[in-house]
Amino acid sequence: MSLHVIVGAGPVGMATARLLAERGEAVRIVSRRGRGPEHPAIERVAMDATDVERLSALADTAAAVYNCANPPYHRWLTDWPPLVSALLAAAERSGAVLATANNLYGYGPVTGPMDESTPLSATHPKLRLRADMWRDALGRHEAGRIRATEVRASDYIEANSLFSIAVAKPLLAGRRAYVPAPLDVPHSWTSIADVAKTLVAVASDERAWGRAWAVPTNPPVTIRELARRFTQVAGAPAPKLTSIPYPVIWTVGLFSPLVRELRTTRYQFYRPFILDSTLTTRTFGIQPAPLDEVLRDTAASLRS
Repeated sequence: MSLHVIVGAGPVGMATARLLAERGEAVRIVSRRGRGPEHPAIERVAMDATDVERLSALADTAAAVYNCANPPYHRWLTDWPPLVSALLAAAERSGAVLATANNLYGYGPVTGPMDESTPLSATHPKLRLRADMWRDALGRHEAGRIRATEVRASDYIEANSLFSIAVAKPLLAGRRAYVPAPLDVPHSWTSIADVAKTLVAVASDERAWGRAWAVPTNPPVTIRELARRFTQVAGAPAPKLTSIPYPVIWTVGLFSPLVRELRTTRYQFYRPFILDSTLTTRTFGIQPAPLDEVLRDTAASLRS
């Protein structure tokens, strides 16, 4: 049994903790409020993960440290730097592998499918930040100071995602869904369960260290198609969808920091946004969970 330290008790951190615990590993999950799954193998710790000394002490005998944190989008530029600094220090002092759950923001706008070889070309400060986080970790890895890897996922289907909040929740209640994006553009959607599986795999496999990996993800579908399949597997009424015009989103963003962030990532929904995870599946044998199964689980979670 090895110790695994997870920073962040959001959906990805929770899923990763459960997966490791079910495999018989010892898990220590760190968050400000001390949240985490109820399991005999999971220790929940309430603390500010930017506390370098304490985080390093908690990770002292760990096999891996998982960065599953996700500060609010509008606070990325202030909240991420001290947190990343603490994680890097904890990994270096403890010798634990640093495995990070990341997204596709670092690529910036692209014209084709994204995979591990796609350049990290984002120029917007918040998008470039996610790329710089990996560059910093990779630099320390290449210098022999830490062992680092990361996984990159597209938009989640479950939990507090655009799909679950703006689309699935109202459709499940038989209401019209007002979607802050076009309805008929192909888009990759990643399951949180697949993020957890990939994180655990790359943290323990030397082949994964020193590079990033795309989380195994099903072929892209449009929001309209995803909504149709969701209502079918959930036994809900046929979907009624309305795309919110961008000028409306821009105006609402004047008053809502969260909606304002949609301006930054607008490009991800106004043209095809596709993740190619072939290499990860070929290397580690991880297949994405069947889409209908993920949608069924999403419906069950929302109902509960």
